[in-house]
Amino acid sequence: MTSLKTKTLRFGVPKGSLQESTFALLAKAGWKITNSSRSYVPRTDDPELELRLIRAQEISRYVEHGYLDVGLTGADWIAENASDVHVITEIAYSKQTTNPARWVLAVPNDSPIKSIKDLQGKRIATELVGLTRRWLEQHSVEATVEFSWGATEVKAPELVDAIVDITETGSSLRANNLRIVDTLVASFPQLIANRQSWQDAWKRQKMETMALMLKGALAAEEKVGLKMNVARAQLDTLLRQLPALRNPTISPLAQSDWVAVETVIDERVVREIIPQLKAAGAEGIIEYPLNKVIY
Repeated sequence: MTSLKTKTLRFGVPKGSLQESTFALLAKAGWKITNSSRSYVPRTDDPELELRLIRAQEISRYVEHGYLDVGLTGADWIAENASDVHVITEIAYSKQTTNPARWVLAVPNDSPIKSIKDLQGKRIATELVGLTRRWLEQHSVEATVEFSWGATEVKAPELVDAIVDITETGSSLRANNLRIVDTLVASFPQLIANRQSWQDAWKRQKMETMALMLKGALAAEEKVGLKMNVARAQLDTLLRQLPALRNPTISPLAQSDWVAVETVIDERVVREIIPQLKAAGAEGIIEYPLNKVIY
């Protein structure tokens, strides 16, 4: 008997600065990824998923033209490439922080440039040529914008008057004695689909599942689970101390005058709330990490 070929979805993973954080997010979402340092075809434990490592700058073009069914790339590169793709959802993660990546205008600390108007007649280096030119046009400023092949921070002031570069924290710019003058665009990765693939029922369902799992994994990164026991007589007092996504789960214990309480809260409030819960009568408090939170 001839076996049917497994249906597959070809997924573009951004190679470079977002690569490791994307692999970590996929793992948390439920996909185990293995990849050698020189491979552009990572392996996954999902036989229906084919991964391709491609520069974020190019992913939207490959999705648009159908080489990829789906991909993760920044809203900035979708706009730069003017790619005709379907945006499934925003996946708000980044390389180092939970902040969006920002494309900023930066100049040397001692530069006289204080605003975009001061760029008139100046020279700017950037990878984001199209968006930078459109930004200048919107402000009626004429300047020369040249493509930078990398190491953009070191080009000012010897080669150019200013740069437009991507940053999360601004630390690399400061290390190169540059200051930020303005922000052109802030960008989180977008999960995008080829329009024809999105019309395929099987592929669409697979992509929607991926979106759900990825967003669930991302939501879990800033939250933890809490379990505790409390006497029924003190339950109302404890619940007034307890923020939650929804009403917490309350379960009876073998000891009839005690209950177990379980909830999900923001990790950043745990250090303040646990002492309050203990003071409200909670015992056996357990904090545990989460892989996914599905709303």
